[in-house]
Amino acid sequence: MSEWIGRNRKARRCYGFDDIALVPGELTINPAEVDCSFKINGKKIAVPIIASAMDGVVDVGFAIKMSRLGGIAVLNLEGVQTRYDDPSEVLSKIANASNEEVTGLLQSLYRLPIKEKLIAKRIREIKKRGGIACVSSIPQRADKFGKIAQDAGCDIFVVQSTVTTTKHVSTQYETLDFKKFCSKMKIPVIIGNCVTYKTTLDLMDTGAAGILIGIGPGAACTTRGVLGLGVPQVTAICDAAAARDQYYKTTSRYIPIIADGGMTTGGDLCKAFACGSDAVMIGSAFAKAKEAPGHGYHWGMATPHANLPRGTRIKVSVTGSLEEILFGPAKLDDGTQNLVGALQTCMGNVGARTIQELQQTEVIIAPAIKSEGKVYQQAQRLGMGK
Repeated sequence: MSEWIGRNRKARRCYGFDDIALVPGELTINPAEVDCSFKINGKKIAVPIIASAMDGVVDVGFAIKMSRLGGIAVLNLEGVQTRYDDPSEVLSKIANASNEEVTGLLQSLYRLPIKEKLIAKRIREIKKRGGIACVSSIPQRADKFGKIAQDAGCDIFVVQSTVTTTKHVSTQYETLDFKKFCSKMKIPVIIGNCVTYKTTLDLMDTGAAGILIGIGPGAACTTRGVLGLGVPQVTAICDAAAARDQYYKTTSRYIPIIADGGMTTGGDLCKAFACGSDAVMIGSAFAKAKEAPGHGYHWGMATPHANLPRGTRIKVSVTGSLEEILFGPAKLDDGTQNLVGALQTCMGNVGARTIQELQQTEVIIAPAIKSEGKVYQQAQRLGMGK
């Protein structure tokens, strides 16, 4: 699988979404008759597309609307929602800042301490209006925030950092024992992020209810440029899926993997599922929703880092409602709306009745798949040429 990159050094070739295509099936199915749901700890989630814990994507209102549409949105406990009683003014400042000043502005706005009372308040606000309360924290704060969130009625807790392992070493702060944490939490815990077979296995062995796969592919993330880290998503998902399947054979516990980042169109989502993902997590696609709090802007969780920002603010513009982005009708020609419809249609065309059947689809290496025959779209910047 490796090839020489220099004397005494080999490297494995890896693939991203633009490098592959899915082969149509010998059997086709009416898209209206497929089931694209997935499960977290046995609970069925109708929409397998999770809104990521980005401040420009998810607030209380967005989480409630996402729940009503059958999905999950993750609220960032490290963000403006838990630092400010009324974050609307802060969000407007971020949206209106120039490109030159926005990073410094973000750093200053995120210096305000997190108010623990707001953690419980935001969760109760979501629950009061019938939403699924799913929140995230970095490992260093998971013990404290996890208890607060659980006591407030949280449904799912996400522990997320740029790179997460079960063997983190530090002499400056206490590291999180994931197995102990998952054991004492009475609600499902999703852990991320990772991109390798072995780390996926290790994290599954902690008792996690799901594992996030992806380092650096997000639209607003600069980790790959700042740190040089990352594995293209197709390879990362395939390796993680192999770990999930091996773990299931060994323990009879099926732990879903969730592809996190790198997907902007319905086609990207379909490829992620075909490579083995059980669900996907996306940010920029939802930042375009009218209901998103970022006013058409999107920035990553590590963008406000005080010493080494690993993200940027990008303009995605408001293009439609959350319902249109998920279910249509699509008003754009670039595949960024009606994502669920695209997934169901793809499933029908490859002959997959369920997500697990979609994971068995034949995948081919096809780097020309997005450009072949698309000269007019590219020249006119339409459809796949945008």
